[in-house]
This record gives sequence, C-alpha cells and structure tokens, in this order.
Amino acid sequence: MTDLETTTDVRWDLSDLYQSIDDPKIEATLTEMLTRSEAFQAKYKGRIDSADLTAATLGAALREYEAMDQEASKPGTYAALLFSTDTANAAYGAFMQKMRERGTALSLPTLFFTLELAAAPEEVVASLLDTPEVAPYKHFVLDLRLHREHMLSETEERLLEEMANTGARAWDRYFDEVTANSVFKLDGEELTQPQVISRLYSADRETRRAAAVAFTEGLQANIRAAVFIFNTLMQDKNVRDRLRKYTYPEQSRHLSNELSKETVDLVVDTVYRNYPVVARYYHVKSAILGVDGLTHYDRYAPLFQAEEQLPYEEARQIVLDAFGEFSPILRERAAEFFDKNWIDAAPAKGKQGGAYCSYVTPDLHPYVFMNYLGKMKDVMTLAHELGHGVHSSLSREQTLMNFHGTLPLAELASTFGEMLVFDKVVAQASLKDQLALYAEKIESAFATIPRQTAMYRFEKAIHNHRRDKGELTLEDFGNYWHTEMQAMFGDAVTLGDEHRLWWSYIGHFTGSPFYVYAYSFGELLALALYRKSQTEGPAFAEKYLNMLRAGGSLTPQQLVAKVGVNLDDPEFWQGGFEVLDTMVAKFEELWAEYQAA
Repeated sequence: MTDLETTTDVRWDLSDLYQSIDDPKIEATLTEMLTRSEAFQAKYKGRIDSADLTAATLGAALREYEAMDQEASKPGTYAALLFSTDTANAAYGAFMQKMRERGTALSLPTLFFTLELAAAPEEVVASLLDTPEVAPYKHFVLDLRLHREHMLSETEERLLEEMANTGARAWDRYFDEVTANSVFKLDGEELTQPQVISRLYSADRETRRAAAVAFTEGLQANIRAAVFIFNTLMQDKNVRDRLRKYTYPEQSRHLSNELSKETVDLVVDTVYRNYPVVARYYHVKSAILGVDGLTHYDRYAPLFQAEEQLPYEEARQIVLDAFGEFSPILRERAAEFFDKNWIDAAPAKGKQGGAYCSYVTPDLHPYVFMNYLGKMKDVMTLAHELGHGVHSSLSREQTLMNFHGTLPLAELASTFGEMLVFDKVVAQASLKDQLALYAEKIESAFATIPRQTAMYRFEKAIHNHRRDKGELTLEDFGNYWHTEMQAMFGDAVTLGDEHRLWWSYIGHFTGSPFYVYAYSFGELLALALYRKSQTEGPAFAEKYLNMLRAGGSLTPQQLVAKVGVNLDDPEFWQGGFEVLDTMVAKFEELWAEYQAA
C-alpha cells in the first residue's frame, strides 16, 4: 500500500455507444427507429388482441419489438451515462432531456403492442406460449400479463408517457442536479457530496463531527427544494397508482419485482426482528473506540488509525484474484471492465455520488460507475459493482426481453462478489487488520440490510402520510426518518437532531420509489447463498454461474431454485442473519484476542 495524493484518473470509454453528443449515428438511429416503429404499428395494430392470433404472428412481432427496443434505448443510455459524470454540464443535461423526449416519441407508436398483448384472450395466449416461435419470450409474456389489470387505455397511456418528461422525470432530474451540485464547506474547502461523506469515515472524531455539521449545512441549503420535490413526486405516484388501481404505495414495485407482498413482508419482518444484532455490534465498537455514547457521526469510524490508502491498481488485483479463486470465468468477465475501459472511477466535481452498473444492451456490454477514493470500502464498492457487471456480462447470453432480472435478484451477484473479496483480504490480514476489516464488512452489511429496511419503512410511512393526511412538513419527514433509523440502532447509537435531514439526499426515494428493499433482499439472499457455496464447495460455482446466465428469463422463484432455494422459507432468510450473527461473534472474539495480546 502507498499514500496517494490522488486516487485515480480512470474514466470510461463510451465510444462503443457513440463518439460524442454530436455523433451523427445518434440522429440516424432515432430516425430509423421512428420509421420502424411506425411500420410496426401499421403492420400489427389490431392483430395481437385477437382470437385469430397465431404463433407466427406473435413470434415475429416479439422479435421485431425487441430489436427496435434494443436500438432505441442506446441514445438514452448514452445520455444518462454522460450526465452522471458531470451533472453541472448544461450541454449534457440538455442532451439527456432531448433523448428522453425523443425516446418518448419512439415509444408511442408501439405502445399498443404491450397493451394488446396483455389484453389478448387467455385461451389464445396460453395455446401459443410453448410454440417454437413464442417460447423464448414466455416469461416476458407471462410477466406482462400480470400487469393487465393495472394498464390503462392506449390514449391514456400515451398521455401519461408524454407528460412524464415534464412531470415526474423532470422533478427527479432536478433533484439529481441539486444534490450532485450541492456545496459542503469544511475548513475553508468546498467539498463534493462523496468527499464530505468520506470524512465521516475519519479516525479523528472531531473531523467526523465537523464533516457531519458541514454535510447537514449543505443539505439545509437545499431542504426547501427537497421537501417540495418529495411531496410533489409522492402525489404524482399517488395519482398514477389510483388511475392504475394499485391499492397501496409499494404494490407496483412488488409486481415489477415479481414478488408477492407476503414474500417481501417475510424478508422485511425478518430483518426488523433481527435489529438487536446491530446494537450488539455497536456496543462493542463503543468500547473499542473508548467513546461513551456513539452518535450518528461515529457509525463508520475506523477502529484504528489508517493513513494508508489502496491504489486503484491494487484494488483491481484484489478483486480479480478473489473472483478467480471462486471461478476463472468470474475473473475473466471482471477483467474485461479494466482492460477495455468500461469503468468510470475518478472523483470529480459535479459527478453524481454513489455507484451503479449500467447493463446497456446484450449486444454491447455493461459499464461501471463509482467514485474511487482509495479506502477499503471503495474496494468493496468496486467488487460490488463488478459483481453486477459479471452478472450482466453473463446474462448477455439472453436477448433483451430476458436480459434483466428483477431488482432484488440484481443485488445478489454484487453482494456475493463483495463476500469473495472480503474473505480473501481478511485471510491475509494481521489480528489488528482483521478487526478493522470485520468492522467494515459488518457495517457495510448493516448499511445494506437493516438500514435499507429502515429506509423502506420510512418510505411506506411518508407515502401513506401523503395519501392520508396531505403534504408533509420538514418536521414530518424528520420524525419519520428518526423513528425508523433510531429503531435499527436501539440504545447503542444516538442519532442527533441534525441527522433528521439526512433523508434528503437519497436519490432512490425520488427516482425509484421502494427500490431500497431490493438491497435488503439481495444481501440476505447472497449471504445465505455464500454459506451454501462454502458447504457445497466447487460444485456450487457452476450452478451459481448458470443462475446468472439465465438473466431475467425466469421468475425469481425459478431462478433461485437453480441453486436449491425457496424464497418463502423463513429458515432460509434467518440463515442469512445467522451469517451476520457469526460475523459479529467473530468480531467479538477477535477483540478479546486483541485485548489479551
């Protein structure tokens, strides 16, 4: 390890999509797709929702619809990737808005297709599902028809789609711009959001406290906008849910995730019931730090002073070696991201916080986005996003309609990748470093499982309040946030008043309502599967890879059945917490050894 003045200058190469926002290929693609979509409408409208529908007609329509969707999505994907690297760039913002509007124009002529396919007679569709022409799209058709009672008329659907660009999507974009360009002033510096959050991981308590104050003040500057945006988007969702006959706020998310309310409630209740393991861990951490009464800015304090940082190249080697020990295929797919410049890791002003993996389309390849700041948690983030990347790379064996799995299973490979890296690193560490690594891993798991569950419960509370009582005040948001987050920590951590604003920068709440439980679901699933992989040994790797290769071609239940799992088994989900409990017990054991030594 070496000290770093700068972390990395690694940026992705998007030329496999387009050369620039002025690339003539963009306009050519959009023009061609509009012509094809209008021809598609002329050829198939009125023929899908028909007693005379044949396998040849439906199969041909599905293939053409998929081919158009694949090409039509590329300009919008390119725009979103660019915008996330520099939200302050007005040209990128205007380009993204233009691509959204052009994307809407492309989607309108083909909108009839999914509506007709959802409404087609049950006996007709059932007789075609297993024919050679339609069978490759069986899961897509069945999933689409699950939504039939929530679809509106074609005229209404077209209106909602056209209005979205100046409605919900516009407010979500505004929120992203506000948060990405927020200024956090600390010790005479103007920091970005990732930079100030990074200071919350400092070994020095005063640095953490000052960073928390700076973070809160930065959020405070935009809090009126955040309150208004949240209230507006929640009411927008309320109206759309009412029109589509959803009976509770999270129902549409469950349906899109292909999960029953009962399965989701099982997972959420399991997590809530196991909150005490969080307090158990933080009581030990409090003793190690010698702090009587941890607060919100102590949650991620390192156990020991660690001035050294990990160079990006060292992180690369750690991840690839760990993936390779599980499966050479896993390593090979992950290595492509480094070798072919599919990663944007350099921090920059105006760059969005957080991290993601964009799957793009199966005929191209995915991209990984993150802010690498040289800390071990950034290595874990790299492993997490490359887990997504390998998943999307393997699922390119599927065509577009079967490419994406549902959100909860999308988090499985990412968490599994983190566990592979963690075990490799901790096995080579000294006793002191093992303690620090276990602390970081446990806290990462807590951030993904109980914290995301608390966020989900917060979302349910604010959406129900918006529907039952009207607009929320800043105090309302703060009270719901404090209640749910404090419950997770019990009596081990006291969240201060300034923490009541810390809901206001989380983009999932505005862009993807109720997305967050996917993290809890995926991490618990991955922990339980990781334990299963250790029990079964090398034989598990091929089953695991086959599950990833299946992409979204099966339901979540069918996909995990490939590795012998039943999502409605309470013992399976509790097994994930037993892994966490074992990690906390190991942490306590290491602390006792360290004290004795």
